[in-house]
Amino acid sequence: MNPRRSGHTDAAMSTATREPERREERSEEDQERLNRQMMELLNELRVAMPGVQILFGFLLTVPFQQRFEQVTDFQQSVYFGTLICAAIAAAFLIAPSAYHRVMFEQQDKPNIIHIGTGQFLVGLAALAVAMNGAVLLVTDVLFEAGTVALTVALIGSLYLTLWFGFGLVRRVRK
Repeated sequence: MNPRRSGHTDAAMSTATREPERREERSEEDQERLNRQMMELLNELRVAMPGVQILFGFLLTVPFQQRFEQVTDFQQSVYFGTLICAAIAAAFLIAPSAYHRVMFEQQDKPNIIHIGTGQFLVGLAALAVAMNGAVLLVTDVLFEAGTVALTVALIGSLYLTLWFGFGLVRRVRK
């Protein structure tokens, strides 16, 4: 059968002939480890996604509220920055699933895991900034500057410590 008539290109045929070689190069133990890492990454993404979806949905409704016309220039800037960070977080947190789907059956699981992990971490950082921005926006409407600064500093420190700090300290100590 002619590969061009069946929709296969030379590159696809070449990739198909290499796939078994790659698979044989990895031991069963390596395959199990990669499968476990992939499942862990996907499960971690499932935890983060609802947070960014809820925040993004909330941010999309805010400008349509009557009181939004009363915001200061500072609050409008914080809102816009927060909205953009939430959109960036959504993009990076969805990216590993999209990348996995595009690279599916290419026998490149280590690269998929490596890139997906990086995308996930950038997404978490953007989500932390967006959530802190939302806290800043709300506290700036409700309280005086001292309360706003203290609240934002504490919440920002909380995200930094829980989401990144403990892991980075542990990683450096190993």
